[in-house]
Amino acid sequence: MLATQSPPPRSSGLAPLLDPRHHWQATREMVALLTRHRQLTWEMTKREVIDRHAGQMLGGAWALLHPLFLMGVYVFVFAFVLKARLPEAQQLPADYTTYILAGLIPWLTFQEALTRGTQAILTNASLVKQIVFPIEVLPVKIVLSLLPTLLVPIAVLALYMLVQQHALPWTLVLLPLLIVLQLLAMIGVCFILAPVGAYFRDLSELVRIFGYAGMYVVPIVYPPDWVPRLFKPFLYANPFSYLIWCWQDSLYWGHVQHPVAWIVLPTLSLLTFYAGYRVFRKLKSMLGNVL
Repeated sequence: MLATQSPPPRSSGLAPLLDPRHHWQATREMVALLTRHRQLTWEMTKREVIDRHAGQMLGGAWALLHPLFLMGVYVFVFAFVLKARLPEAQQLPADYTTYILAGLIPWLTFQEALTRGTQAILTNASLVKQIVFPIEVLPVKIVLSLLPTLLVPIAVLALYMLVQQHALPWTLVLLPLLIVLQLLAMIGVCFILAPVGAYFRDLSELVRIFGYAGMYVVPIVYPPDWVPRLFKPFLYANPFSYLIWCWQDSLYWGHVQHPVAWIVLPTLSLLTFYAGYRVFRKLKSMLGNVL
């Protein structure tokens, strides 16, 4: 009789997660793909900005005018309407308006990325169905098209600080790093929301609700010291808190007020970017069945 040969042992489902070579290969693939299609990404980003305002008299100029007008409204409300109602703000190193806007600017941009990220696949169904089109570009171009929403308010806030304080903090040199980290985090989140949003159409509404409520969950309109001790663990467990604290350090405090946040934010941004791409790669092959 021939001896029966036992089948080779099957690898555990956790084996790829524990193998650093697997992650390194995926990282190289992700970087190579985005690098190879950088020109396509840039052209689609410009088209995203232009098409959003197609048919309007000012066209793509609204990409700059909209955040400019919005920042003007926020400065007016917080600096002139609500200033007298917030005496606690006098204990802060600068005016309360600067504090709020320093956290509000990155949050509004992230909120917009979350909302539009859920529609990235649905609004480009014809491109997704083309076999040769690299659909990984779709979430990336949405995030890059939001750069005016981030950069214009920063310029307005810097001008406001010059008028109010007659100086700018040296920590503004950290802004390029913060912008890159935020872009990576937003792309990673959009990599997840885009395919999931194609399966669950209600996701966009849930994300919109989260965006509205999130402004008061993260420390944008209040310092952490104002939070009751019972609720502080929730504040520190919120990953968006570390994003806001880093931006406030750069735009408001003028020094590293939250050193732990500067360790947590880069770690979370890189992990979110990588994990988001892996999720997107897993789900993209099934998108044609739901469109």
